[in-house]
Amino acid sequence: MTSMQAIAAVPFVDGIVYGEGPRWHGDRLWFTDGLAGRVYSAGQAGDLAVEVELRRASGLGWLPDGTLVVSTLFAAELHHVDAHGSVTATYDVSDVAWSTNDLLVAPDGRTYVDLYIADGRGLTGGIGLVAADGTVRIVATGLSMPNGIGLLPDESTLVVSETNGSRLLAFTATADGNLGTPTVFADLGPDRHPDGLCVDTAGGVWVGCYDTGEFLRVVTGGEITHRIEIDHGWAVAPALGGHDGRTLYLVVDDTTHENLLAGSSMGRILQARVDIPGVGSP
Repeated sequence: MTSMQAIAAVPFVDGIVYGEGPRWHGDRLWFTDGLAGRVYSAGQAGDLAVEVELRRASGLGWLPDGTLVVSTLFAAELHHVDAHGSVTATYDVSDVAWSTNDLLVAPDGRTYVDLYIADGRGLTGGIGLVAADGTVRIVATGLSMPNGIGLLPDESTLVVSETNGSRLLAFTATADGNLGTPTVFADLGPDRHPDGLCVDTAGGVWVGCYDTGEFLRVVTGGEITHRIEIDHGWAVAPALGGHDGRTLYLVVDDTTHENLLAGSSMGRILQARVDIPGVGSP
């Protein structure tokens, strides 16, 4: 067993409300700020641009034709956005879920989205496969608040944060998008609650454990190889990017569950350098 390595992070972007869904795309870091109703991008110098105005924006991904897909939190909606930042289609998926959250578009266009399903006794979780016409087919059920979604380098294994299950799950994904029975990729212990994640070329997963204020790199079996501790706030979501794929961007939000529901938060993004580049998923 190797020893865990600590990494320090430095500021990158400040002044957002509630950051989520970071993705490296087109030489810029894209992310959502659902409470501000915006999708942003940032250059490597930290210059911000508003790409889309969209309430409750949460997860991001791009279809093979360049269409941006945006999911929402606290609403079950999916949006298609063109290159000019105009919403070209909105899909209401409230027939299958109370809310969506994170989103993953695989390189071949397969699109997976978190589903939070109210059953009268509380929320259960599932994963939906999104068709080109915006309809959603449920391909996994019975999850304890699924969150971050990524694809391992083999492009046939889906890794999902199970926030209330304190673990990462791995699903074998077939070419038609179906998911097999999950296995435990990493058990993080009862005190950690994984949120967003990203994947590197060695098959390691960087994940934010929001309420313990840390970003971890874990490998299959659960070994933690690297850890970044933040001094305050929720460790919400990481993304690998930069000119060589080795800049790790870290979305941090200062809020509570009650304040988030009330729309009160202060967000920022940190950055750190790592040895293993991102695989481009999510």
